[in-house]
Amino acid sequence: MLNIIENKPLSNLTTFQIGGAAKYFVEVKNEEEIREAILWAREHGEKFFVMGGGSNLLIPDEGFNGLVIHIVSSAFSFVERTLEADAGCNLLSLICAAAGEGLGGCEKLSGIPGSLGGAVRGNAGAFGSEIKDFVTWVQVLDTNTLEIHEFSNTECAFEYRTSHFKKHPELLILRVRVALGEPQKHLIDETIAEREKRHIQNVRAAGSYFMNPVASAAVVAKFESEKGMQSRGGRVPAGWLIEKAGMKGARVGGALSSTMHPNYLVNESGSAKASEVRELAEKIKKAVKDQFEVVLQEEAVVL
Repeated sequence: MLNIIENKPLSNLTTFQIGGAAKYFVEVKNEEEIREAILWAREHGEKFFVMGGGSNLLIPDEGFNGLVIHIVSSAFSFVERTLEADAGCNLLSLICAAAGEGLGGCEKLSGIPGSLGGAVRGNAGAFGSEIKDFVTWVQVLDTNTLEIHEFSNTECAFEYRTSHFKKHPELLILRVRVALGEPQKHLIDETIAEREKRHIQNVRAAGSYFMNPVASAAVVAKFESEKGMQSRGGRVPAGWLIEKAGMKGARVGGALSSTMHPNYLVNESGSAKASEVRELAEKIKKAVKDQFEVVLQEEAVVL
């Protein structure tokens, strides 16, 4: 029996800690409960939104006028060098659990906020590593037909910060199978320490707000010359562009472009509004476009 809650505040369920309440809210732990929640929304004429770990998400100040389905499943298991886990599992917790089993390989993803399902959907990555490098199988629920489908790594169509599932939001990730190798436990602490040094750990933010864009040859050359490193795929860091456009430390109300990592739009005061974050984002996009002829695109999901 589902426990449907009315007028549930959502801000404390997101890393941004911003946003209003859901008209209806329910926590689900398994495929059966997810199906039941979707059917409830249909029967009551309500739209629904499926929420995972609450990272990479900006909820409007007015909240969500429908049913928020919050996935809290956290079951996982190891078979030889393979991890199979529910989409709702916390990514860092899985990496640490794998290290405890003498398995690893994806330690550079340590500290990326949110769930495994969200990481797969957005092909999360950090420090040269991406989740696509480890995923072998994904099980999804088609929320339109309520049918189950399975995808191989190739069928997931992973690209930079996107996947088949991000392009087809009706496909809800249920479980993921990951191939692991030799552990490098020291990389977990080192990666988290590096994220803390860059002030991108334990802050009220949605992670990187913008994707690193493909830029012109001239902009790429300027970045490579200044930073002494090569561009990956013709992309340059959004944070570098934001700083060069004079928007590092820019503020709208309680929303701030971090002075440590400008691509982190931070709810500095704890009282920032979603409207302020969106206004700041638009100001940043305009400044970068005016100076570099580069259009920034949100990595964060703006509900």
